[in-house]
Amino acid sequence: MAEGSGNPHREYWMARAKAVRRRVNLAWWLETCSAPLLVFSMVGAVALLWMRRDFPDVNPWKAGAAAAGGVVLLAMGCLAWAARRFERVEDSLVRIEASMCLRNALSAASDGVAPWPAPVERIDAGLRWRWSRLLVPLVGSMLLLAAGAWLPVVSPQAAAASTPEEPQSWKQLAAELDHLTKEELADEKYLEETRRKLDELKSREEEQWFSHSSLEATDSLKKAHRAETERVERELGRADKALGALERNAGTGNEAEKNRLMEEFDQALQGLQNGAMKPNPQLLEQMRGMDLKQLGDIPPEQLEQLRENLRKNAEGLQGGEGGEGEWDDELLADDAEGGEGEGNGPEGEGAGSGGVDRGPGHAPGVLGKEKDRLKSGEMAGLEAKDLSKAAPGDLLELQDGEHEVDRSSSSITAGGDTQATGRGGDRVWRESLDPDEQRTLKRFFE
Repeated sequence: MAEGSGNPHREYWMARAKAVRRRVNLAWWLETCSAPLLVFSMVGAVALLWMRRDFPDVNPWKAGAAAAGGVVLLAMGCLAWAARRFERVEDSLVRIEASMCLRNALSAASDGVAPWPAPVERIDAGLRWRWSRLLVPLVGSMLLLAAGAWLPVVSPQAAAASTPEEPQSWKQLAAELDHLTKEELADEKYLEETRRKLDELKSREEEQWFSHSSLEATDSLKKAHRAETERVERELGRADKALGALERNAGTGNEAEKNRLMEEFDQALQGLQNGAMKPNPQLLEQMRGMDLKQLGDIPPEQLEQLRENLRKNAEGLQGGEGGEGEWDDELLADDAEGGEGEGNGPEGEGAGSGGVDRGPGHAPGVLGKEKDRLKSGEMAGLEAKDLSKAAPGDLLELQDGEHEVDRSSSSITAGGDTQATGRGGDRVWRESLDPDEQRTLKRFFE
């Protein structure tokens, strides 16, 4: 058959040769890209992690586009590098005829020496894809880039934004201030000033929160607040007791006692007004408006309401101290049988006022309930349970006894008269000893 562009045999074999050429050249390109693609994927994964950590505001689509652009540039570079080894159509014809044992029929037909062979049902170029060698670099590269794009990272800004745990003393003090604010137990000026000082401590650098100076300042602020709280609580209790005593003594004629109680109430009021921490302003105003000199004209309900407010505020201050100071309630508890001891009746409050015919006036049980007395000073016998472990010199038993004194008359006298009575120590400690004991005693006291 003649050579020409319209020869169907030639077109068949040339099409098959071009397909083999494309297959071989694609394999060369993929082989060239495998190693650089792995290296690029590792570098790209690190770059993505760094960018996501240090530049979290960057759009993820921009990062993906940059990674895709890098892959395209790498592929083009590998294509240019692999093109030097690409097959031509003539080389593919030689590969086909060598694999199918055509004895150079295709090469000779290409050169016009022989006619093109007839088409065959199946073309075998002797090529097989090695998928493991092809897919491992590709899949590994995709996994590396996916790790760089999806692995969770924390930016330095986010790490710095997470506030470390603040000192426990700050939390306790803040909780106490919130309690006083919620229950309206103290004036706002004091609470705002204390919060301002606490905020100044919190505004320091986090590295300085647990420094010696910061902890010392915190302890000083906490102690000052506790001292003010205890002072207000004490003055409220003092005013409440004075009002209670005045109410009970309203019908008596003891003016001196009434004046003393009114003065005590006024002192408590002055203490509440002059301190840094003041109680609820409404409570102070109610106390100022109480004219104790006209106690008989004050309705009992009004007086009882004031006492109730005083007790409520005092109990509220106790509840805001975080559990500290609760031990003194038991330590200073009054005796259960003696009442509270005002001295004017069996159900009075506090200590009695005393007097020449009423005793000193102190309340019983000031230091708590008296414990059972120990039997100190009494002699007790000690019984050894296991004498097998006793050592020489161990004390086995104590007994309470007396000296056995011989009270009979002695028959020895200083002049040798056996009928004379001995005197004192001569009789007991000397004349009753045998000669060896006397010599030993004499050597001991020399």
